[in-house]
Amino acid sequence: YQLGLIHQERRQYTEAIRRFQAAVAIDPEETDAQFQLGRIAREQGRIEDALARFQIVLKQDEKHNLSEIRRELGAAYLAAGRFEDARRELEIAAGLFLLVRGLRAYRAGEPVRGTGTSRIESLAAGEVRLVGTIEAGPVALVSPLQSIPCVYYRARILEDRGKEQATIMHEERAVGFRLRDATGSLRVFPRGARWDAPMCFREQSDWLGEDPPGLDLNEGPAVTSATLDREATVAALLTVHGSGGGPDAGPGGLPEGGALAVGGGEGTLIAGIGGGPFGIAKGRRHYEERRLAPGDIVTIVGSAVPFHDIDDPATADRDEPTLALDDPEVARNVAEARAAGLLKASADEAWGNAAIPGFGIGRPARAPELDPEARPLPVAPAEESTAAAAIFDIAPGELVMAASPDNPLIVRAGSPGEAVARDQGALTQGLVGAALAIVAAIVLALAVQGGGW
Repeated sequence: YQLGLIHQERRQYTEAIRRFQAAVAIDPEETDAQFQLGRIAREQGRIEDALARFQIVLKQDEKHNLSEIRRELGAAYLAAGRFEDARRELEIAAGLFLLVRGLRAYRAGEPVRGTGTSRIESLAAGEVRLVGTIEAGPVALVSPLQSIPCVYYRARILEDRGKEQATIMHEERAVGFRLRDATGSLRVFPRGARWDAPMCFREQSDWLGEDPPGLDLNEGPAVTSATLDREATVAALLTVHGSGGGPDAGPGGLPEGGALAVGGGEGTLIAGIGGGPFGIAKGRRHYEERRLAPGDIVTIVGSAVPFHDIDDPATADRDEPTLALDDPEVARNVAEARAAGLLKASADEAWGNAAIPGFGIGRPARAPELDPEARPLPVAPAEESTAAAAIFDIAPGELVMAASPDNPLIVRAGSPGEAVARDQGALTQGLVGAALAIVAAIVLALAVQGGGW
């Protein structure tokens, strides 16, 4: 069956059919294989065969992907010209889809409804709900479809290809940020978070392939610094930088002010898709982008924990180099290297200039040792180093928001009242959908029995 799915994805239908038929021969109750055989038959125009397969699936398991099987049945009836049957099946599918979506949304919102709001100033460790405004952390994302700085986005591009849609790009990313309320601020580590972000951009190209208004594809880095001061940013934008060094560039071709002063083409999400930013489109394209950005009000439910309690399998968040020595093999190798005189006495001796804070971005905290012919780097003022430490250095006992094994991190746009209102709206739509599905199912049952209204 799994091999059949691979061949089906590659549109190698002959081999896919053979694999699915083999799965059915081994287990006649294999409803998934029957369903895929029906889908292939519908796509190939063998409508009666498709209808027969879908009916087998319903007889074997009435609850099998119910909304999906009803949608496929509706499409098959539509292709066969049986419009009343198609309407009834599609009504059932639409109703079930709305019901499932509404119930999921309402259930997902339970932590917001069941937890009271805390104040950051008096925050204690444990499960909490916070409401505040997003502030950028050390870095920010640049959204792929509108090039807007943000802390989270989910974007996708779909392309019409005949009766189907192909996914050209689907990307979801997030970075750490700070949350501020009237009493203070704290850091949020969003790894593994569940996001409820508003749809900020939903457009499609016209029939001639022209881009929709508002589309501004990001052809630069997907991540940018959020800590550069205004003067450095303006200077970087007004400076022409050479691609191979020279008088208009810093060491190794880096602009003065560091590698983060301006963005390059590396790291872009858009680059490499097609000939241009996206190449020549085969069909109409649909663009969607959800995001949360600095200045947005959000409700966050999760665990407030001391920073040193955050679980990181690589121990990258712990300033404790001796942790690796718990491994006997590592400890033995270190002892042998020390005995042979291979270990350096300090990080400065081992790494040289790379051990100087700020050296990697062209703002070293102290003067580095450079080749006499190299352009000297300006030493960052002491207050700049202090400000950087306040941004990047985190005290082990500082409370932060993060996911835990028992409490997922939930980030939802708006106040708790707005989030709850969205949940209730989705539930109402689901109940309406359930009523629609019930009515359509009754009509279908009466039609099958030869009755009517």
